Amino acid sequence: MMEHLKTFIDIFLHLDKHLSAIIEGYGIWTYAILFLIIFCETGLVVTPFLPGDSLLFAAGAFAGLGALNVTWLLILLFVAAVLGDTLNYWIGYLVGPRVFSGEKIRFLNREHLEKTHQFYEKYGGKTIIIARFMPIIRTFAPFVAGIGRMTYARFVLFNILGGLLWIGLFVTGGYFFGNIPMVKRNFTLVIMVIIVLSVLPGVIEYLRHRYRRPDQGGQEQP
Repeated sequence: MMEHLKTFIDIFLHLDKHLSAIIEGYGIWTYAILFLIIFCETGLVVTPFLPGDSLLFAAGAFAGLGALNVTWLLILLFVAAVLGDTLNYWIGYLVGPRVFSGEKIRFLNREHLEKTHQFYEKYGGKTIIIARFMPIIRTFAPFVAGIGRMTYARFVLFNILGGLLWIGLFVTGGYFFGNIPMVKRNFTLVIMVIIVLSVLPGVIEYLRHRYRRPDQGGQEQP
């Protein structure tokens, strides 16, 4: 168990080395591997642990070196992100009501769903966009949208906008800044910073609710 955990952490913190090995070993199939990872990270509620923001940045950095084509990355990963959220929406639409009706589904984390539902209630449709930049919530937001029977046309709009922003910002960020000498020398630190910044809004929100004064009441206005 500990060995698997160490391997998992190593992959997260040394994406540059692992992605380099994948590119060398699989060549053009690297695009399919990246597509699959992003699709699963956004589309399956059982895989919120897969790398998202950091992987996009690392892929963009390799595109900056010429190892990958940045145009293909942007197109394919955008499609993967949109299709992933779409699948997640329909999974929530079809099986989600059982989660909140008292029936337990073994592979779902009820606590994550509840937190995402609260986040969704606060920010409404904008959650689909905001959640793109928040690990865990990113995976569960479209699922909860499906549970709540969010109008599909509205969901598609936010899904596309969120996908464009998420993929565009992180891939181009890696493309333009990932190969700056100082960034390259401290790539592991940069990835750690990206991960911390990604989870920071969720931590702040949790602490704000956790230590809210009693006189502030139990609910906030949207």
